[in-house]
Amino acid sequence: MRFLDIFSLAYRSVSGNRLRTGLTVSIIAVGITVLVGILTAIDSMKNSIYSSFASMGANSFSLRNRDMQVHIGNDGDKASKGNKNIKKVRKSISNKPISYQEAVQFKDRYHFPATVSINFRASGIATVYKDDKKTNPNVTVIGGDENYLDISSYTIRDGRNFNALDVSSGRNVAILGKDVAEKLFGRKMKNVVNNTIRVGDVRYRVIGVLESKGSSNLMSADNVVITTVNNTRRIFNRPNASYQIGVSVKDIKQMEAAQGEAIGTFRVVRQLALNDEDNFTLSKSDSIAEMLFQSLGTVNLFAVAIAAITLFGSAIGLMNIMLVSVAERTREIGVTKALGATSKTIRKQFLYEAIIISTMGGLFGALAGMLLGNIVSILLKSSFVVPWAWILTGVGLCAAVGLVSGIYPAYKASKLDPIIALRYE
Repeated sequence: MRFLDIFSLAYRSVSGNRLRTGLTVSIIAVGITVLVGILTAIDSMKNSIYSSFASMGANSFSLRNRDMQVHIGNDGDKASKGNKNIKKVRKSISNKPISYQEAVQFKDRYHFPATVSINFRASGIATVYKDDKKTNPNVTVIGGDENYLDISSYTIRDGRNFNALDVSSGRNVAILGKDVAEKLFGRKMKNVVNNTIRVGDVRYRVIGVLESKGSSNLMSADNVVITTVNNTRRIFNRPNASYQIGVSVKDIKQMEAAQGEAIGTFRVVRQLALNDEDNFTLSKSDSIAEMLFQSLGTVNLFAVAIAAITLFGSAIGLMNIMLVSVAERTREIGVTKALGATSKTIRKQFLYEAIIISTMGGLFGALAGMLLGNIVSILLKSSFVVPWAWILTGVGLCAAVGLVSGIYPAYKASKLDPIIALRYE
């Protein structure tokens, strides 16, 4: 018999006993629903985390001076003396601030396909005034260049970004965060652009207002006044001021290469010897995201374990049902053999039946799991996820379960003696 004939016969046998087939399909579908559902939900959470950290600069990193040092105890000192290859930070340069000239040199020498910005946090306790209105004395004043808003993932709501003339001249222009603009100009924020404010005793012309970004780390990203880095150098400069360099990589897959080249370039700028340890710190913005992804990876393992246990139980149940089916259809097998069907044909028929039942369970389970998992996408307002890899894996596992579960019943059916089978009551 041809494949289509045997497959058609197997399908009619499966559909002929809908209750038993439905129960078996349901058992298998539960395991795949758990697997695909949890993994789809995890993919939805990952997409949401990626989106959240992208707004905080997940594809960026920063270079700042090494303002925190870890002191090694006596054991560490002994180990250092015993190994001459261990790099050390010379005390004379261990906490050397990053000067504006060094930051500019880095920006000129760094040729990786990335965006570089220089910024300087001028104050964390400033009060901003507009006529008789004022903010609390906790507004952060930041000096940046024309790339600072892009690297920090700020979006202009009204007005414009800094231009080259603003940065080079250091003139008194400012961009307001949403919280500051609302405090000084009301919730509707009318006529903010081209108006004037006062930061301490210094007047600024407002050229832009930022969209809300929310809070991150230890500061509100909306409670800021951003001016140019040269303006902060002129007005808010202080002894031993240290500037920060931000780098935004265009392709997140090149993050490690970008960081390596940044460290090498800045070591040259800082004039460090080969045996000197870095006297600056590279900070990644996505460290929290990586920690969350590791936690979600553990959940992945639990999902796979639960699905494996369920599928193992389904395999036992499917084999039992197929054995019962062989016993019930003994006379049918005898008639089929008497009409000329070979043992190979009988074996294929029962194998196809087991595979059909398990694959149907896999398809229904994958669909249900995808829909249940995307409830998380709706709650997190992230994009709809179709985990094709896990769907194909789940259906493939179910087909394998059907094949394994059907081998023994199919072999048993094919070995029945037609004469004995015809006498079976």
